[in-house]
Amino acid sequence: MRVRIIEPTKSPISKRKRVCAYARVSSASEAQGDSLENQTTYYKQLIENNPKYIFVGIFADYGLTGTKDERLEFQNMLTMAREHKIDLILTKSISRFARNTTIVLEVVRELKALNVEVIFEKENISSFDGDGELMLTVLSSFAQEESKNVSDNIKWRYRRKFEQGELAINTTRFLGYDKDEYGDLVINRSQAKIVERIFNDCVNGKGTFVIAKELENEGVRTIAGGSWHSSTILAILKNEKYKGDIKLQKTYSKDHLSKKKCTNHGEIDSFYIEDNHSPIVTKEVWEEAQKQIRLRGEARGDVEKEKYQNRYPLTGILICSKCQATLRRRTWNSKYDCKKIVWQCSTYINEGKNSCSGTVIEDEVICRMNIQNKTVVEEVMKNGQKHYRYTSKS
Repeated sequence: MRVRIIEPTKSPISKRKRVCAYARVSSASEAQGDSLENQTTYYKQLIENNPKYIFVGIFADYGLTGTKDERLEFQNMLTMAREHKIDLILTKSISRFARNTTIVLEVVRELKALNVEVIFEKENISSFDGDGELMLTVLSSFAQEESKNVSDNIKWRYRRKFEQGELAINTTRFLGYDKDEYGDLVINRSQAKIVERIFNDCVNGKGTFVIAKELENEGVRTIAGGSWHSSTILAILKNEKYKGDIKLQKTYSKDHLSKKKCTNHGEIDSFYIEDNHSPIVTKEVWEEAQKQIRLRGEARGDVEKEKYQNRYPLTGILICSKCQATLRRRTWNSKYDCKKIVWQCSTYINEGKNSCSGTVIEDEVICRMNIQNKTVVEEVMKNGQKHYRYTSKS
């Protein structure tokens, strides 16, 4: 038997890879900005000067954390990969790609399934290597721990600043004040007039919904340029900064991965500084506004959420037949002997009769019904007299 070798008539042509790079910096400082520019320039030249590569772009996220994958350019890159427009992704290091171990592994596995390779230059790892995933797991865990340490150090620095009375306030979202060259709060006179008006209206008996509606009708804009709401007015009235005091560390991040902001209810230290800056309203006016807020809340049956949920047996289970909102316990004529306790549509209370004509029923009447489950309350007129129809929500 004789075997004859047939030589190839053409040399195999290796396919050029479509290559992109991903770069990221986590803060918007000038030094970090230079780093991002350097990364972008370096990778563009590296890819374009390689005859085996086809340059398809640089994806760069500026001033965004690597612990989450909600990064616009990062997501754009993944979209292109899913559309089979990328063969290879170059990135400086695992920590630039992501600091969350779970994100690193999930994304790399997805890209590998799409036949897209990721090369981490600093660690000299390719996602196509046999032991690549093991190395990624170990090294990305280190990157995640480093991120935690950085987060803890930042929190520590802020706590030391707060203890020394140093402020960390964004006045662009804060009506009535600006910052001077030393970082101190100074009154913005035009904005302060709006704040003074809100407090005076509250002290003189106007509710937050009415105040918001009047400002909206007059074309006055919020500090962010948006519309006024009852909650916006309430936040201003409860803000201690307008009487010259300041409370620091009102919120905190639950963990360094999600970076979710939580209201501080005593989980960590907070710091209260009296007479920190010039007030817009006097302490007496501020305290009177708090009194009015409490009185109105008590008249509606409102208390703190955790107490409110179980204070009245009917709370949250009576439904307005007209708008499907819950009925809220209120005290009519609370300052007089003829006061009456009723349950009234919360839409009507918060937004007025233009939003819902409302349903109202006396507490004495509804309590006789021994209602245990969610029930729609409907007002029915018979022979000129008001009656009620009750329908189980279930």
